[in-house]
Amino acid sequence: MPKAEDPMRLVHLLRGLTVELDLFGAEFAARHGLHPTDLRALIHLLDAARAGEVVTPGRLGEALRLNSAGTTGLVDRLERLGLIRRERDPQDRRRVRLLVEDRAMELGQGFFGGLIGDLLDAMRRFEPGELDTARRFLEAMAEVVATARQDGQDGQDGQDGQGGEAGPTSARGPS
Repeated sequence: MPKAEDPMRLVHLLRGLTVELDLFGAEFAARHGLHPTDLRALIHLLDAARAGEVVTPGRLGEALRLNSAGTTGLVDRLERLGLIRRERDPQDRRRVRLLVEDRAMELGQGFFGGLIGDLLDAMRRFEPGELDTARRFLEAMAEVVATARQDGQDGQDGQDGQGGEAGPTSARGPS
């Protein structure tokens, strides 16, 4: 049993979960003729819709770090597949917003619904306080990764490039 004070064990578990989720998403993308970026775009649009946020092609491109041509190609492809639609913003007719079609939600539910149900079942084994701690932990980890990505970190700061750990004297301090 790993020691509770072994933070690298948590880093490895996060990495393992990330890989499993990525592989699961890649299977969905492959089954539906999508590129991994298509799936990231759909997830971004679904998350934005849940949060009540408007996503324009420009904002989608920024979120996915795509140039204008890449974003246009992505939006055209998803629209052609019937997964999203462009719609004039009723508040500003000059602006186009992107909306996820029911077909995309149905495909996602059909593929990911079982996994989501299993995740919810697994969560029921934990007390509300434990889940709150897990939520805060995951939010903090996501913030750290998002900040590193925004800062242009390439993962080589004290790393061996092959998933090794940073040494105790890395630029970020002890690991």
